[in-house]
Amino acid sequence: LRFVSEENLRAMEAFSRLLGIGKALFQKDEIVSFAQENAMGEEDAFHLLLYAALEIEDFQLLKRYLSPAVHKISPAEYRNDPYYAFIRFPEKSQGAWQLTNLVYEPYELFACGHPRLMKDGRVLPQLGYFTEPFPYPAVLENGREWMTAAPNEIVTMAEPLNAMHGNIAVFGLGLGYFAFIASQSERVKHVTIIERDKNVIALFQKWLLPQFPHKDKIHFVLSDAWDYAIGPMKRMVFDCAFVDLWHDVSDGLPSYLRFRKTIEPHMPNVCFHYWIEKEMLLFLRELMIDDWLNGAGRLDRLISTSHPLEDDFSLETIRLLVPQIKEAELR
Repeated sequence: LRFVSEENLRAMEAFSRLLGIGKALFQKDEIVSFAQENAMGEEDAFHLLLYAALEIEDFQLLKRYLSPAVHKISPAEYRNDPYYAFIRFPEKSQGAWQLTNLVYEPYELFACGHPRLMKDGRVLPQLGYFTEPFPYPAVLENGREWMTAAPNEIVTMAEPLNAMHGNIAVFGLGLGYFAFIASQSERVKHVTIIERDKNVIALFQKWLLPQFPHKDKIHFVLSDAWDYAIGPMKRMVFDCAFVDLWHDVSDGLPSYLRFRKTIEPHMPNVCFHYWIEKEMLLFLRELMIDDWLNGAGRLDRLISTSHPLEDDFSLETIRLLVPQIKEAELR
């Protein structure tokens, strides 16, 4: 367990470096030329070039992690998504916010899907790339990317979208992807979107909402998420809630823990779902494994429970323990 945990950490650092570059490392003609010179397919050639770029001498580590994590993706898989098919995204601004279109360049790596927890304990991020330019909509705040409706959002929202029914609360508007798909379902009656920025709502209502086939199902509440959750939400009748108030695990974990510990228990009739919850749980799992390995089999530092995990670090168990996590120990 210790060995795999250390391998996971090393691999995560390598993947973070790749994603942090924010552009394609290689041009398509470089990859094609390398493939031809070495009599191999372009995908294998791309993987080998990535190995070299990472400058990690442990080739077996890279082989065990990078090859099963990096995938070529078909543009048609996402262009046929109902949201992409229905909605057009004009270049418009409202206050500090700008509705725009960004582009993944050929062979530019991006996160695409939940990481996979393998039977041997390896955690494999799922990275994708296209072999042609792929535009996707985004909202910028003062020129900084804030919200997107890129392939990763489509993949990682699929499971909670399948669970939506009745009256649903959506915390965080984004580009309205979740609300759009949910409103298409006959099982969903009303979609209440809680968003704290009036300019984001105005931008969406003027340029995107008119294109929604079922816009009559969608309603807005201008409010801070926490103010609404601890107040008005308790007086409403919701069947489901979807929370998406973060960019990634690093900024999302405190909010996720807060909802799980202080909001969810008081609303037992509402089925809560969280964007990238699996990523949150995998991160907590690594912390718990590290604490267990270095604390004589105890987890007193991280969780306020006498329940011994032993070697049960399944995501189901981690999720059950989330309400008992000591947030101060995560800082």
